[in-house]
Amino acid sequence: MTPFEVIALRQTLKFVFLGIGLLAAIGYALFFCHRPPSRMKTLVKAVPMPAFAAASWISFGHPAVTIALLLSAVGDIALSRDGDRPFLIGLIAFAAAHIAFIFHFWTLGAGPLEAPLPLILAVIVFALSSELWLIPFTGGMRWPVRVYVVLIALMGLTALGLPALPLAIAGAFAFLASDTILSLQLFRMPAHSSWQRPASIALWSLYAGGQFLILAGSGWNTPLF
Repeated sequence: MTPFEVIALRQTLKFVFLGIGLLAAIGYALFFCHRPPSRMKTLVKAVPMPAFAAASWISFGHPAVTIALLLSAVGDIALSRDGDRPFLIGLIAFAAAHIAFIFHFWTLGAGPLEAPLPLILAVIVFALSSELWLIPFTGGMRWPVRVYVVLIALMGLTALGLPALPLAIAGAFAFLASDTILSLQLFRMPAHSSWQRPASIALWSLYAGGQFLILAGSGWNTPLF
């Protein structure tokens, strides 16, 4: 194959993998995200992030984004199961994904201190407020959750340093919003609450959509859109 044909093939595969990831994410939102754990739920949930990661890798995307997406896939699989152990595995995987995104955003931007002060303060106040509405209800997971809150706040702050990449900023804060909903579901919302189903749909939509926007907006040297 000529170099031109190789590039064309890689670009084609990029969009194929993106399409597979988006279709799986939509299918999961419509049919699985609000259901109890099952093998099929885990299988469908395990498709979008590896597909996005493949789209990044095949078309020479930023390695930190590819790694963050793969770590998120580990978190997805873990959180599709019940129990404290899968939750802790998922928490660690997503914490590592946030670290990868923090590194990625920091290398792309001028740093969070270049963002408008009200936005910086809003993220900091939101993180500190978790000591009131979240941490007292986390039991033995108190310190892991605290560390996680710090990491998602840092991801939001570093994303604010990317004013030229609005899709990435939107994706980062959609990811942060999905983590907030997950925290409410796990630690504040009764298991049989009528809000569980809409919360699950909103959580997954913000999470998967956020990951796609981060990839589309900052996964390559030139944004997808």
